[in-house]
Formats: sequence, structure tokens, C-alpha cells
Amino acid sequence: MPEQLAVRLPTHEVGALTWGPVDGRLVLALHGFPDTPWTWRRVAPLLAARGCWVVAPAMRGYAPSEIPDDGDYSVPALAQDAIALHAALGGRDDAVLLGHDWGAIAANAVAAREAQPFGHVVAVSVPPFAFMNPTRAMLRPWMRAIARQSLRSWYVGFNQLPRLPERWFERFVAKLWGDWSPGYDPTEDLAHLAEAVPDRAHAHAVISYYRALLRLRDRSVMAPPRGSYRYLHGADDGCLDPRLFPLVQHHLGDRAVLVPEAGHFVALERPDCVVSAVLETGA
Repeated sequence: MPEQLAVRLPTHEVGALTWGPVDGRLVLALHGFPDTPWTWRRVAPLLAARGCWVVAPAMRGYAPSEIPDDGDYSVPALAQDAIALHAALGGRDDAVLLGHDWGAIAANAVAAREAQPFGHVVAVSVPPFAFMNPTRAMLRPWMRAIARQSLRSWYVGFNQLPRLPERWFERFVAKLWGDWSPGYDPTEDLAHLAEAVPDRAHAHAVISYYRALLRLRDRSVMAPPRGSYRYLHGADDGCLDPRLFPLVQHHLGDRAVLVPEAGHFVALERPDCVVSAVLETGA
């Protein structure tokens, strides 16, 4: 079982799960939506056995982390939390930033910076936004994928509605889990999510990630990643259409991996692939 840790940041206190020796190589593991730090429960023990110290914080707005004083759920705020946690945890320059879904969006924003403290970044299920735009060479595969992706992205528009996503949160997120990783049983994960989002205030906080995204002004967080970087995408992902993967691979080559027998929640379905990506370093 993991240990629990509390870290004070300028805007809020962060609650986290930890595995492994505190003097090991830091792996800061960021979860996504609709998820919790428990999404790393199959990856973290494997990394801990390799001497890593895995710290999986509850992202801002998810209990036991506090709802932040500034009410900021923008991508730059998420990226800054990761950088602040690296400093607060005494991370070295060999530390790894691992992110899934919204955690991947934050990790990609950190990786886009010219100066950032992590030696290696791994993003899962959401690639750098810069790679989602078609080049002339990739226009045809982009056109084949984008029509279906528009249908799959219905939840983004739904999350812009006032009050309804918060009111229907439980049924809404259960549908997303079922759609995004077909065949995976999310019963345990939904129980953890109910603890992390126990009321309307927390539901409003986590839905606000999507509302803040459409108001994003700092486009630098969407730039391509720098330095040592890996990307993983489930071959059966029901959230982000796998037919968009060739666009990412066009830019990243063998640093991008399409993971077989995995939907959106790759860390739960193929933890071995995530562990390999974390331990592989080099640009």
C-alpha cells in the first residue's frame, strides 16, 4: 500500500500517494480526468522495485488536495504545480515527470519550456497539441481521423455548460470510463473518484479545467516538447482516436508508441509499457 504525503504549495496544500524509497529517483506522476492518483497503483510498485520514489499528487481541485485559493485551473497553473512539487520534494535533474490525460497536458506544457527541472517527460493518452495540427504530408490521415474525433470530443462541449456537468457528475464520468477504455472494469476507480470529488464544489473545480482551456491565452504551453520525451497512446483509446496517432509519430518517430490491448487508461491496462517508457531516457 502507498504512503500518504502532504505538500504545501503557494496556492494550496497537495495530498499525494507515494511508493518507494524517498532517496530514489523521483517520478512525479500526474493523473487526469475523471481519475485520481490511484490510476498509478499498478505502475508505481513496479517503479518502486527499481528504486524510484513515485509521488502521485491529487491534482488541484481533487481531494485530499485543497481547492486552490486562486481558482486557477489553466494549463500554466497545472504546469507550475508540477515544477513547484519538484522543488518541494527535493527532486534532482534526473527526475521524471509522468502524466496521463490532463496530467499529460500539464507534462507537455512543462516539456515545452526551454528551462524546466525534469530530466525526462512521459505523456500518456494526450500528445502535445502542436502535433495535432496537420502538415501537408499528414493532411489525408488527419482528415480521416478528425470527423470521428469531433464526435468523441462531445464531452468538451458538455463541460462548458453551466451546472449540468456538476449535477450529473456521477453518471457522466461513469459513461466516460466505459467509452474510453472498452472492456475495462472501472468499479474500483470510480470509488476512488467519488472520494476525490465528494461534492458539487469539487466537481465544479475539476470541470473547470475544460472551461479554462477554452480561455487559454498563453499559447507557449502548446509548443512541441524539448529534451528527453516519450509518448504512449492506447490502440483502443475511445477518447482520442488512435487514427490521430500517425500525426504524433510523424514528429516523434520511435519516441511515440501505440500500445496494443489498451484503451485510454494505459497505466491500468498496460503498466509494463508505462514503466518501460519511464525508465527509457534520451532525447
